[in-house]
Amino acid sequence: MASPGQEARIGRVHRKTRETDVEVIFSLDGSGVASIATGVGFLDHMLDSLARHGLFDLDVRASGDLHVDDHHTVEDVAIALGQALHDAVGEGRGIRRMGHAIVPLDEALAMVALDVSGRGVSDINIPLDGPLVGGMKVQMVPHFFQSFAMEAKVSLHAQVLKGINDHHRVEACFKALAKALDWATQIDDRAAGQIPSTKGTL
Repeated sequence: MASPGQEARIGRVHRKTRETDVEVIFSLDGSGVASIATGVGFLDHMLDSLARHGLFDLDVRASGDLHVDDHHTVEDVAIALGQALHDAVGEGRGIRRMGHAIVPLDEALAMVALDVSGRGVSDINIPLDGPLVGGMKVQMVPHFFQSFAMEAKVSLHAQVLKGINDHHRVEACFKALAKALDWATQIDDRAAGQIPSTKGTL
């Protein structure tokens, strides 16, 4: 929840193309409440995990050309989610800015380190056996993280350190993203009101 006197940090995005129609509401100061319906069941599960473990309130609605395949829907949800995060962060005054997490899920272990830097770059190393994970093409997993990082304007490193089960590998990555992002976007009372950059802007 937002601190007393703190303006609610909520990002809203509606992205509509000839291929998809995506709406996202992303509240940084939430309690882990998620309402997700993308038409891609595995992606819904991962976004629910992101919200619950990051304590974000997240509302995602998407319809897309799933009769073609899941590429456009997954990609555009990642784009809209990143844009909504960027909108919610705003100037980034008082945030910790950087965060990292190493998260286990049974035999799998994943690491995410990120910087809410204003620069959308990524280094994603998520090896999967595929071709599908929960009905979603495994190629879309790294593409989701890349698209999200670019639009959120964060520097994102994500890596599976070990694991056998593809579902566990991917879910560990989303949970690690949740924990790292939660820490990075929290307000540090020692720097309240300050933009965390020597440049004076993110």
